[in-house]
Amino acid sequence: MSVVTTEVKAESNILSLMEQMEHENILFFNDKETGLKGIIAVHDTTLGPALGGCRIWNYQNETDAVWDVLRLSRGMTFKSSISGINLGGGKAVIISNNKEQRTEKFWRKFGESVEALGGKYITAEDVGTSTKEIAYIMQKTSHVAGKPLEAGGLGDPSPFTAYGVFLGLKASAKEAFGSDNLTGKKVAVQGIGHVGKYLVGHLTKAGAKVTITDINQENLRAVANEYGAAVVGIDEIYDQDVDIYAPCALGATVNTDTIKRLKCAVIAGAANNQLADEQLHGQMLLDRGIIYAPDFLINAGGVINCYREVKNLTEQETQKYIDDIYNKTLQIFARAKEEKVPTQEAAIRIAKERILRAKN
Repeated sequence: MSVVTTEVKAESNILSLMEQMEHENILFFNDKETGLKGIIAVHDTTLGPALGGCRIWNYQNETDAVWDVLRLSRGMTFKSSISGINLGGGKAVIISNNKEQRTEKFWRKFGESVEALGGKYITAEDVGTSTKEIAYIMQKTSHVAGKPLEAGGLGDPSPFTAYGVFLGLKASAKEAFGSDNLTGKKVAVQGIGHVGKYLVGHLTKAGAKVTITDINQENLRAVANEYGAAVVGIDEIYDQDVDIYAPCALGATVNTDTIKRLKCAVIAGAANNQLADEQLHGQMLLDRGIIYAPDFLINAGGVINCYREVKNLTEQETQKYIDDIYNKTLQIFARAKEEKVPTQEAAIRIAKERILRAKN
């Protein structure tokens, strides 16, 4: 079984990276007029077309952008597979820090890049994109999900992602504490964007004591006021004496430094690629006795809701897929204990086995 480690990032040959991480396609795009530049990565389409959101971010360099889109698209393959839906994994990243250049024409140009893949990749919302941008992208391609309500779509998938994370977090609590009752449990939520905010709502309603942090001070004040959550600094979140740490911002926050500082029994959050190094940090968590809920399973609610758009599922069918996150999380914990491996490794094995069965 292939694993992703931090050493892979140093690899300068993109084709070698694709081979190591088992990607099918990478599309680079650039438009001088609008300033649009970025990458679409298609990881695996065995189960169906590759679906994954479009992330816009100010990457320090292009190598970081390549690394991010490769890891994210790979994670989307596993996310769809382990959730039981018939989609592959893909992702798009746009390299940008200039909001003024993100005009309607900018997003239409991106839509042309999606269309160039002929349906092999379906785009949706991610960091920096919303239904507003999707409406512009739709003018140039039909290969989109998370469409606005007025365009016949289901709107922002964030509430569905948050609910799935909540279910995975409850299953993790059951594994750690013998009960999924969150009353009085202390939870630190890192990142209160769309998904994080909804998660805080679920946790508060369930009786948890929530501590939050975010780079956006306005969001912090609003969520703290609405839910009575405690607020700490960005770096202070790792030192909180809590039962559960819920990373809901960007990836790689579970690393050698932070694992030493964490004072929790469970890690269960919405962020993608939470482990900076799957092999090293998955084992470190196992050694420390911290239960880790694999992110690509418990944050699958959003892609499941997008799957509903793609396949015209009923609300009941869609809800069943999301509700299954709870039991599948417990199944991963059981398999990890049986095979004496980190939960991330057990989850990847399950996802790969379904893909292999489909190929055969």
